[in-house]
Formats: sequence, C-alpha cells, structure tokens
Amino acid sequence: MRAQPRSKTELFWAFTQLSLQGFGGVLPVAQRELVEKRAWFTRAEFLEEWAVAQVLPGPNIVNLSIIFGARYFGFWGGLAGLAGMLLFPMLVLIVIAMLYLQLGDRASIEGALRGMGAVAAGLIAGTSLKLATALRQHPLGPWLTYGIAVLCFVLIALLRVPLLYVLLFLGGSSILATYWVVKKSNTQRQHD
Repeated sequence: MRAQPRSKTELFWAFTQLSLQGFGGVLPVAQRELVEKRAWFTRAEFLEEWAVAQVLPGPNIVNLSIIFGARYFGFWGGLAGLAGMLLFPMLVLIVIAMLYLQLGDRASIEGALRGMGAVAAGLIAGTSLKLATALRQHPLGPWLTYGIAVLCFVLIALLRVPLLYVLLFLGGSSILATYWVVKKSNTQRQHD
C-alpha cells in the first residue's frame, strides 16, 4: 500500500517544509520531498499530477498542494496543503521585502540575485531529466514521449512560440494520442 499523509497537520507541515526550501523554483524540491523522501507519489504519478497542476491557472506547486490535499482529506485537506505552501513563505517574503527596500541598491545584492537565477535554472533542468525516466512507462512509448518533450522545448525555448499555443497543440495531441493507444490496448485485452 502506498504511503500517504496520516493527517491534515502532517500534510500542512510537509508542504510548509517543501515551500521553505523552494527558492528559485520548487519543482526539484517537490519531486525530492514527495517522491523520494515521503513516497506519496511514484515518479510517474508525480509527473501526471504536475502536468495537471501546470495547465490550471495559478502557481503549479500551489495547485499540486490543493489537488493532493483534497484527494486525501477533501476540502479541508486542500486548504491545509494551500496553507502549508503559503503561510510561512509569505511571512519570510515580507521580511525579505522589507530588507530589500533598505539594501536593494547595493551591487552585491544584485549579483547575488543573478547568481540565484542560474542555480534555479540548473535545479529545474536536473529535475526535468530525473522525471524524464518516468516517460519510459508512458503508453505512447519512450521515443514518442521524448520526441514530444524535445519538440516542446524547441517550440518554447528556441522558436518562442507562446506557451498557450504549445499547450493546446502538443498537449491536446498528446492527450488524444494517449487516449487512442489506451483505448486500443483495452479493446485488445477484452478480445484476448
């Protein structure tokens, strides 16, 4: 049986801990905390839930915390996940904003902020490569799913196609193709 949160309090503190580690991007931290440490998701499940969270309006990790909390504890679980993601980071952000107002014009602060951007990009790239291993088990097969991922990168990063169009085209095509493959596979199983 899969590990799962035992209470809304555990859920709240798990997402609080996750959010306080997520400087510059929380995807790598979320994957490590929820998949590797707590085993609340497999890599494939995390990838699927992250995909759903990404296409919903709002911050991806906040969406994930609400979806996950609501799955186990209903409305109050979704609220506990949301509060865990927002409460303490909001307090930290208020303190940092007040400090930035006092010290933000110093060159050392500007350099530190630029350095954090490079680290965040590296964290996201590393986590993306880690999660790509789950694509091997996708119904479309590894080569097609890796091809879709590369095409997505090329369209967004290199050709600068707006994200909405890429989501509509690639996301819609992927959903339809996966549906068709799964339906065909289920039909063949029924006949066997």
